[in-house]
Amino acid sequence: MDDSNLPTSYPVPRTCPLDPAPVFDDLRENRPLHRARLDFDGSDVWLVTRHADARAVLSDHRFSSDFSREGFPARMTVRPPGPGTFIRMDPPEHSRLRRAVVDEFKKKRIEALRPAVQQIVDDLIDAMLEHGAPADLVQRIALPLPTLVICELLGVPYADRDFFQECTAVIGDQSATPVRRQAVRDELRAYLDRLVGRKTEEPEDDLLSRVAAHRERDGVSHDEVVGIATLLMIAGFETIANQIGVGTLTLLRHPEQLTAVREDPSVVPGLVEETLRHQTVIDYGLRRVAVEDVEIAGRTIRAGEGVVVVLSSANRDASVFPDPGRLDPHRPAHDHLAFGHGLHQCLGQLLARLQLGVLWRTLFARVPTLHTAVPDEEIPFRTDMFVHGVHELPVAW
Repeated sequence: MDDSNLPTSYPVPRTCPLDPAPVFDDLRENRPLHRARLDFDGSDVWLVTRHADARAVLSDHRFSSDFSREGFPARMTVRPPGPGTFIRMDPPEHSRLRRAVVDEFKKKRIEALRPAVQQIVDDLIDAMLEHGAPADLVQRIALPLPTLVICELLGVPYADRDFFQECTAVIGDQSATPVRRQAVRDELRAYLDRLVGRKTEEPEDDLLSRVAAHRERDGVSHDEVVGIATLLMIAGFETIANQIGVGTLTLLRHPEQLTAVREDPSVVPGLVEETLRHQTVIDYGLRRVAVEDVEIAGRTIRAGEGVVVVLSSANRDASVFPDPGRLDPHRPAHDHLAFGHGLHQCLGQLLARLQLGVLWRTLFARVPTLHTAVPDEEIPFRTDMFVHGVHELPVAW
């Protein structure tokens, strides 16, 4: 491999917005562990690009998720993780906090939300159709859907849901200043602080009430419950909103798959999994720091060195997914890494699958002539964030 063609910095710009940079094909084949400098903080890290190596790193306790550790590849301005922010923690704290909510994300609980998710989806599509074409699918569906579903999960009163939509709109708006976004995050946390207090005094049938009721049993504080709720709200919103936007665009570029969905809705689960693999929105990858010397792909990562697991590259690994650039809902089941892997695998993955499945099955059945309203080159992609997606998706029917 010609070293002059290797990326010296990361992230590597895409040449096609719906595919990872082509250089990752060469890296997986010839140099699956590669040293590069992060654009956003100037630190040197190892890029992990192959599926097997990604799984190895993400399941190895010798790689830490703790942002406060020396060498962790984090933004220079990042705040220390607040109470309850367990995705930035290692065991035993991570295990204690995650255990407090894990039952809420098991299959039976998530399936119980299906009627509410279906109603939210129907209402959003109704409103989009009433608005008329063209419409921005991001504003009409991709942003409000996960916000309203998380509100349903947490038990946020209907009267307050507009507030949540306003908060998430600002948090996801890259034209908003960092100060403004942080102020809205603080407002959101303050609201959740009050809500957890109310749920503690007057419990209902929702996640926050149950977690608050079991605080003593699970060994979590009030502030930690608030932190968990804030984490679920923000993390559960941004990734799924972008998955809806860029995933819907990808599906519109594969009309034969949409025809299959309309003719046989049983295809939907496979289509969801394949779209998650094909369009992995965690674009910067998952970050870790080695706490011991570890050998990966025949090379030694030293203690204190940062690692970025490039999920979008691992999910295009031809040794696991033959012809990986093809969108194939009938592809044999494999463990794609769209939700990560190991100890920190996404807690809300069943909820994400539920939303995507209900949305795409309903949207393409009710609006069979849906299509983009502008040429591809006029669709504004997100190239300035950790999460890949589209800022807008103008559609018509």
